[in-house]
Amino acid sequence: MSAFALYVIGFIVLAAGVLVGLNLLGVSAQWLMVAALVMGGIGIVSGVASTKRKDLPEN
Repeated sequence: MSAFALYVIGFIVLAAGVLVGLNLLGVSAQWLMVAALVMGGIGIVSGVASTKRKDLPEN
């Protein structure tokens, strides 16, 4: 399994926990969707940034 896949799985677990917590606090469904979309975007951007391969210097 690639590092990106592990990162995405971990982020999904984290996002699910946050969304369940917000639901238990009584946050409305539309704000849960907004939070899910924002966390999804942040997860993808940070996952790609942290797992992309570094360019090798040219000789």
